[in-house]
Amino acid sequence: MTSTLTLAEALAAGTVVLDGGMSNQLESAGHDLSDELWSARLLAEQPEAITEAHLAYFRAGADVAITASYQATFEGFAKRGISHDRAAELMALSVESAREAARRARVPRPLWVAASAGPYGAMLADGSEYRGRYGLTVDELERFHRPRLEVLAAARPDVLALETVPDADEATALLRAVRGLGVPAWLTYSVAGGRTRAGQPLEEAFALAADADEVIAVGVNCCAPQDLDGAAATAARVTGKPVVVYPNSGETWDADARGWTGRSTFTADQVKGWQQSGARLIGGCCRVGPEAISGIAGALGAA
Repeated sequence: MTSTLTLAEALAAGTVVLDGGMSNQLESAGHDLSDELWSARLLAEQPEAITEAHLAYFRAGADVAITASYQATFEGFAKRGISHDRAAELMALSVESAREAARRARVPRPLWVAASAGPYGAMLADGSEYRGRYGLTVDELERFHRPRLEVLAAARPDVLALETVPDADEATALLRAVRGLGVPAWLTYSVAGGRTRAGQPLEEAFALAADADEVIAVGVNCCAPQDLDGAAATAARVTGKPVVVYPNSGETWDADARGWTGRSTFTADQVKGWQQSGARLIGGCCRVGPEAISGIAGALGAA
């Protein structure tokens, strides 16, 4: 069911379970995501597949669905000949697809929808979201992000997920871009060790969000599970806000081969440690599927 309880209120009361990776769930259902638009392509071609993926996570125990709009940008759609108006419709559809899954789930607990806004590098589809430092100014990045954030906010998600941000400069742009939209946000960095992917200390990166009223949670995503404990504790200490963590499986993305290498290091028994470090919104990112989310829900006593 959808909820009259806001996500911020739920986080103040306890721990909330996020979903897992959209792309791996779609691939497991037989969909080809080799396109530069990644899962966003299916918004145009097979939106029911998106709804089914969300539904699988809700039924596995997730309380929050992250929309398939991570790679949905006006610029990215334009490269495929999709008009500005149609692109806006598809972004709004990403929110509605998650809402429809929540309606179909028929579970007795509250459910929420987070509208994903990936970094500028996601639109480039060359792996640069794991490096940052695009050569753009903060103003230029703000102008890139604001139009699609306006569209996503108008679709009335419960929260905007400003996610996989590699660079504190881009975080500054995103925090400017969400002002006045009337929808709360969370901000999560992609990190390596104690720094952003662009190399900035996490203390400085998290501090940007400390006084942002729009931001209800701050943390990290799409990083190795072993990077979470220290990052979660730092986010909690620096911002005083609830912490959100959703790591990938621990494998490594090869942008040239467009595939994952290495082995998974993600296990559900790690989540108690993340919770003890301050995490209140916990799930998985790439290569973390419904079974793992079910494990997280069970470990947190939410199943």
